[in-house]
Amino acid sequence: MEAKTNAAPIKKEGKEGLIIFVNGPVIKASNMRNFAMREVVNVGPKKLMGEIISMDGDDATIQVYEDTQGLNIYESVTGTGEPLSIEVGPGLIGSFFDGIGRPLDSLLETEGMYISPGTSVNMLSRKKTWEVTPITNVGDLVTGGTVIATVQETPLLLHKIMAPPDIEGEVTWVISKGLHDGGTIVAKLKDAFGREIPIPMIQRWPVRTPRPYRERLLPNEPFVTGQRVIDGLFPIAKGGTACIPGGFGTGKTVTQHQLAKWGDAQVVIYIGCGERGNEMTDVLEQFPVLEDPRSGRPLMERTILIANTSNMPVAAREASIYTGITIGEYFRDMGYDVAIMADSTSRWAEALRELSGRLEEIPAEEGFPAYLPSRLAEFYERAGRVVTLAGENGSISVIGAVSPPGGDFTEPVTRHTKRFIRCFWGLDKNLANARHYPAISWIDSYSEYAEEVNGWFCTNVEPRWGEMRDQVRQILAEDDKVQQVIKLVGEDVLPDDQRLVAFTAFLIKNGYLQQNSFGSDSYSPPSKGFEILDIIMDFYQKSLALVRKGIPISLIKEDESVDAITHLRELAPEDKEGFALVRKRIDTHLDRVATERMRKLGGE
Repeated sequence: MEAKTNAAPIKKEGKEGLIIFVNGPVIKASNMRNFAMREVVNVGPKKLMGEIISMDGDDATIQVYEDTQGLNIYESVTGTGEPLSIEVGPGLIGSFFDGIGRPLDSLLETEGMYISPGTSVNMLSRKKTWEVTPITNVGDLVTGGTVIATVQETPLLLHKIMAPPDIEGEVTWVISKGLHDGGTIVAKLKDAFGREIPIPMIQRWPVRTPRPYRERLLPNEPFVTGQRVIDGLFPIAKGGTACIPGGFGTGKTVTQHQLAKWGDAQVVIYIGCGERGNEMTDVLEQFPVLEDPRSGRPLMERTILIANTSNMPVAAREASIYTGITIGEYFRDMGYDVAIMADSTSRWAEALRELSGRLEEIPAEEGFPAYLPSRLAEFYERAGRVVTLAGENGSISVIGAVSPPGGDFTEPVTRHTKRFIRCFWGLDKNLANARHYPAISWIDSYSEYAEEVNGWFCTNVEPRWGEMRDQVRQILAEDDKVQQVIKLVGEDVLPDDQRLVAFTAFLIKNGYLQQNSFGSDSYSPPSKGFEILDIIMDFYQKSLALVRKGIPISLIKEDESVDAITHLRELAPEDKEGFALVRKRIDTHLDRVATERMRKLGGE
């Protein structure tokens, strides 16, 4: 109040405000009546980037995306006339951006190791040239989403330059085929009012506004990841949502790296929101040298990285996931399947909590703002498999890592996230300590997509996929109860049928669920996973029949052929003879055990 009382007279006309309060990344300004909610503003003499997040009469509250150190009251605030927006166009693939879309490689060239406050740089280069191929012709009627021209951005991705969603008209001019720079106009339209509308190669879109589509499709096609525990037990659909919660060191980042590398998506967007600097450095160093397994090309030729580490401005961390999802929607509108890895949404929620505290809002659970659930919903609901405005099918699959303190899945971020996702891959600290990777708990995890993708698996993998999945989950659930008894009284006192359940579960855990992230077993197609499970379940059914005839479990499991089950994962997917040989050896062993037992009983 004192700052307002002692302030110099404030002009009410014009679009320039004055700072009256500074609290870290949150500032308040007066004379803001002519500004708009969510408008991006330039704050202070260095023109720091900020966004209006609330308005009260003549005053506005602004969150600043840069360090506000040195900012003084009575300094000016000027408007830009648009909400927080990013550029979309050729040049996105293979690039590194910060949380508000600034290219880190360009900033390194212009600023060096440290970014000066107020630094402004184009998200996409206007100087780089692209080989443009026009698709439309003069006289064509164009609506939102229509492909105007194409650019072979990388050997792995054809970039489609589309008409913005909110325009339509007749093409009056179109660019010629050849090399053109990023600042080029690719076509001009005449709308129903006779106005000329230019369509630039590089366009802008507000990050908090979802891009429109024609129709949302059912999630009945799986997002194949190559990770057996996911594809076999807890599948996610294309356009689905999943979260990976787990304590420190349980493998969230490694699992997301595997999904980024092997997932069935043409475009991968990795968002490091609030991660530690050394972890994000590993990502920035590893991704450029990773090889795309399907093409043999560098993985970065279909990947975009957004880095907003924990030491960067907290407000930019809050914006980073919206930047990532908006880029994902842009490529979805081209008809591509997009995978978004958000690591980690817990630190994004912590950014919300810090901003909420500085705004002096009434806190809810554990200090998080009361609107945390709605913000999570806003993010995850932008996933989906859709029919685009151009009539093609595209999808965005969102996989968010959650870092609950102490691995407590009942904390607010994990609990509220479970309300809006349909696939839960809970990481287990004990599995991670036992070097069992992926450390996804088969007890805590679930997938609501299993029934919806069952038809695809039955058609493309094996008609018995759903039945086999149910049997495996039942054995693992029974084993969980058996293990509790074993811990109390030991295994020797159990009847043989329960010992067989425990041994079969051991084979499933070590021969199927466990998977090496760095060896030849790093990717396992669903067909290979089913072959392994089929051998294990066939062994279980035949062994159960022998146990019921009185044959001891010790005679059944003590053989090299049974030990070979845990090594099936090392076989190549196409090695049909190897799988058949193990199956034959197991059958021979079980037949021999049954024959010897019958001979012994006959002799007695």
